[in-house]
Amino acid sequence: MSDYYRQEDLERFGEIGKFNPELFRKFMDWYNASLQPGALSRREKVLIGLGVAHAVQCPYCIDAYTKSCLEEGMDMEHITEAVHIASAVRGGASLIHGIQAHNAADKISL
Repeated sequence: MSDYYRQEDLERFGEIGKFNPELFRKFMDWYNASLQPGALSRREKVLIGLGVAHAVQCPYCIDAYTKSCLEEGMDMEHITEAVHIASAVRGGASLIHGIQAHNAADKISL
């Protein structure tokens, strides 16, 4: 299982468009447009991307956004803080869903 996610596969992302190039092109246009500076700078956007990559646990995204963060002049302190906030949000989301268990138990309890 250790080679399930291979680093070299990140460079193969373009192959996803092989069977539907038009749809892939539309995705890439949208993706690239989302990273353009607007109310947020590209630097801020790639840091958000890094946090989301950790929350959704995509190793390819983690690699790509770590690289982008470093290219934007960030260091391990920035990266570590982003990972911690993503982890805290994910942990909080898991905890709040515990209320669903409380609700289910209330319905079942006699």
